[in-house]
Parts: sequence; structure tokens; C-alpha cells
Amino acid sequence: MGLFRTACMAAILGGMAIFGAVHAQTTPQTGSEAEVLPDSDALPSAPVEPPMTMLRMAEIIRAIDPEAQPAGNAIQFTIDDIPVIVIADPAADRMRAMVPIRSADGLSAEDLMRLMQANFDSALDARYAVAQGRLWGVFIHPLSPLEKDQLLSAFVQTINVARTYGQTYSGGATVFGGGDSNGIYQELLKELQELGEEI
Repeated sequence: MGLFRTACMAAILGGMAIFGAVHAQTTPQTGSEAEVLPDSDALPSAPVEPPMTMLRMAEIIRAIDPEAQPAGNAIQFTIDDIPVIVIADPAADRMRAMVPIRSADGLSAEDLMRLMQANFDSALDARYAVAQGRLWGVFIHPLSPLEKDQLLSAFVQTINVARTYGQTYSGGATVFGGGDSNGIYQELLKELQELGEEI
């Protein structure tokens, strides 16, 4: 237990040192070295999206799949022949996108360990989760602040953790190396963005 605690503290302190170095580089200097920031009125303002609602989310999903099937607070649709289920709870201001992967029966301790490792790094904003006897790719987020491009990225990442299960276990948005995965992710994201361009 002592070694584990020491390793955790070293990781935390290492992260704090990195944060301190980055903070020092990005913090404006005082006195004669201080940067002069432009007047806030002169800064361009980014367009503000309306809050995400069930209706807006349904419109975005129908642009992707006109045959999407709503049922109460859930919508089921497909992207590249992969079934996606989105459930939202406006009262709790939460949403989740889910892709079924396989039965949870037969998942070994080694499989579960690998899933937890992927949840820490390569799955990105999507996650592996077990519920109702199944393994799922899941994205969970507050509903109202969710932007359209975040929602589309969520769909792509959730599909990718399902596709790459048993291989790279990747959400796909950030891939190291010179492989093809990042290009495939970007291509699908661009396709979804074009489908929902007018929304």
C-alpha cells in the first residue's frame, strides 16, 4: 500500500509541476513586462448556440438518419449500420449516447482491466460500461450546454469505441502514430457535420 500511495503522490506532484510550468508560461508578467490585452469590445465574439434540448437533439439526429425512432426520452438511429441509442433527461439536464458492443457474459478479469485502461486514456470522451448484462460504448454529458459539434463528436467516439473493442479500444479523436484511424474519425465527423449543417 505504501508503494501505491507513493506512486500516486509522485503522479499528482508531477502533474502539479507541469501545471505550474504551463501556468508560469501563460500568466501575464507584472510591471514593465505586462502584456497589454485588447479591449474586450474589440475581441470577436463566437456565435452562441442555443441550449441543447430534446427537440434540437432530435432534429440533429434526424438530419443524420431520417428513419430515427423516438420513444419517450430516447431516440434510436443508425450511423454506418451501427445502432445508436440516445437517452435524455431534461429535468436532470443529462444525456447519454450508447452503442451496444457485446454480452457482458464471459468478460474476463483481463478484459475488464483492459477496458478500465482504455477509459483512462484511449477512449477519450466515450467510455466502456456494463449495464443490463451488456458491454456498451457510452458518452455522458450535461444536456443543455452540449453543442452540436460536441454531440456529433460524441456519436463518432461512441461508435469508435464499439468498433475498436478488442483492438485499439479508441474513441478515435486523438491517435498517435501514422496510421489511418485519425483520418477515418475525421472523415466520419465531417460527414455528420455536413448532414447537420443547417441545424
